[in-house]
Amino acid sequence: MKKFTAFLILFGTLTWGLNASVQGRLSGKVLDQAGAPLEKVAVSIVSQSISSIRFDVTTDSSGKFSQVGLQPGYYMVTFKKEGFMPAAKEVHVEIDTTTALEVKLEKSEAAMERAVSESDRLFLKGNKFYQDKNYQAAAAAYEEAILKSAAQWGYYFNLGLAYKKLDQKDKAETTFAKAVELNPESYSANREFGESLAKAQNFEAARKYYQKAAELSPTDPDAFYNLGLCLSKVEGPEAALVAYQKCIELRPDFPEAYYEIGTIAIGQNKKAEAIANLEKFLQLAPAHDKAGLAKQLLDYLKK
Repeated sequence: MKKFTAFLILFGTLTWGLNASVQGRLSGKVLDQAGAPLEKVAVSIVSQSISSIRFDVTTDSSGKFSQVGLQPGYYMVTFKKEGFMPAAKEVHVEIDTTTALEVKLEKSEAAMERAVSESDRLFLKGNKFYQDKNYQAAAAAYEEAILKSAAQWGYYFNLGLAYKKLDQKDKAETTFAKAVELNPESYSANREFGESLAKAQNFEAARKYYQKAAELSPTDPDAFYNLGLCLSKVEGPEAALVAYQKCIELRPDFPEAYYEIGTIAIGQNKKAEAIANLEKFLQLAPAHDKAGLAKQLLDYLKK
């Protein structure tokens, strides 16, 4: 597991309701390298969509912790205990399920802890700048944190987000690439690196990271929609059909997927299927920027 000492600022969209039927649970156990349970480990659970959503718990005498009432989505879970190196785990919480994880902490020397603490302070400073939309100052703080602790993938990830906000595309792409190198199993890092490559029109390279994101998050409709868009550019629209269909299977109210399937059906000369999908698209998103084109296509198909 990659080491990390603070919380990521990630972005996305998520509706936070109070209905228990759409909540999940996280439980876990923290051990030392010999497998002995660690008591009184500070565990912080932070939403990657809305960084202000945070839960703090502590492990019991068995090294166990749990948190209920989590909305579905990705969370960064960090672990801290004096005498041990901090660690972090990116987890995906699903509706009405329990996500379980086990983490082992490594013992640390005092000098190392001090260095990590300073880089952590700079990282949190960068997070505050980012939340205040001062992206230039955030990037500078993240860069300084990396100079003190260059092995933390989350530092590079957040730096990439700051570069993205500053429209420094080349720097963002390079920094997301480093985040993936340090933590190849991060859904968020693979997604962002894939997006950076796609925006640079390098769809062939982007496909690998979109595919990895979909594998890491097989219940995330956005992952399959992004993969579909990329496959459409690399292999043609029909190659993307399975990804779009999976997107709708996971989220039946995903309007853009219906639009894409509808346009693919036109190319396949499947008139009824094209009409059904385009009408569903307009039903779900009547004000979408592609709504006008969808209406024109429907008028043509119904002649």
